Amino acid sequence: EQRHITQPAFSRRVRALENWIGAPLIDRTSYPTKLTAAGEAFRERAALIVRDVFDARASLLGQRPIPADTLSFALPHALSLNFYPKWLTKIEHACFQGAPLQTKLVALNVHDAVMALVEGHCDLLMCYHHAEQPIQLDPKRYAMILLGQEGLKPYSRAQRDGSPVHQLPGKASAPVPYLAYSPNAFIGRMVEIIFETARRPHFLRRRYETDMADALKAIAVEGHGIAWLPESTVTRELRSRQLALAGGAIWCGNMEVRLYRERTNSKPLLNQLWTFLERNAAFKK
Repeated sequence: EQRHITQPAFSRRVRALENWIGAPLIDRTSYPTKLTAAGEAFRERAALIVRDVFDARASLLGQRPIPADTLSFALPHALSLNFYPKWLTKIEHACFQGAPLQTKLVALNVHDAVMALVEGHCDLLMCYHHAEQPIQLDPKRYAMILLGQEGLKPYSRAQRDGSPVHQLPGKASAPVPYLAYSPNAFIGRMVEIIFETARRPHFLRRRYETDMADALKAIAVEGHGIAWLPESTVTRELRSRQLALAGGAIWCGNMEVRLYRERTNSKPLLNQLWTFLERNAAFKK
């Protein structure tokens, strides 16, 4: 989509680059996309070239590059709207004595957020992780800190008595309207894992689809069906009794919230934050 070409055409360009280099650059058997040893070596040189090009453009346009006292984050939309703001507030008070931390945030899908770190476009990657859908980053190159756990549960609009309008597992004669994630969405795969783990019949009728959790939440609040949402996204709606849990424990799952950095990134502010997180268990759940 970013290149405005079809997948086969994009693959031909990758193949052409590999033919020009004279070695395979991409391991196509892993998710997310993983580079071969030759690909890693070439990526480092290519990243420097790309950075030089963008720095030159910024200079010519009178723009300033990201200063050394700013941390850039890449993270999924759901984390950017809910988990990240509260986490940032706690970090500013605990690590920086209440002083505002200068940050740049880019919200992407999980795969693109991972690639932003791999391609050197951010200092930190905050993302979800699950053993059945792991984020495969080389621990020799990338350091990781576990920030917490995030529940993933089914929610429906709440009735006046607090019970859900729609409830799992539904019936064959009356399937539950299902507010689903797009096939390429990481959380959508997490929902499929919940179905596989439950091993119970469920009757759903797909009514709406998007790749953004907050968009699904808005549709669920209006009563259009059941949506699986990260717990951090529904705190206010549960408190105001707009939403209610629509299924038991077998229909719920958990994801880890992780923070990654490249070990060779020597930005002082990044090192200060990372050292604080490593030494304070309260921020590693």
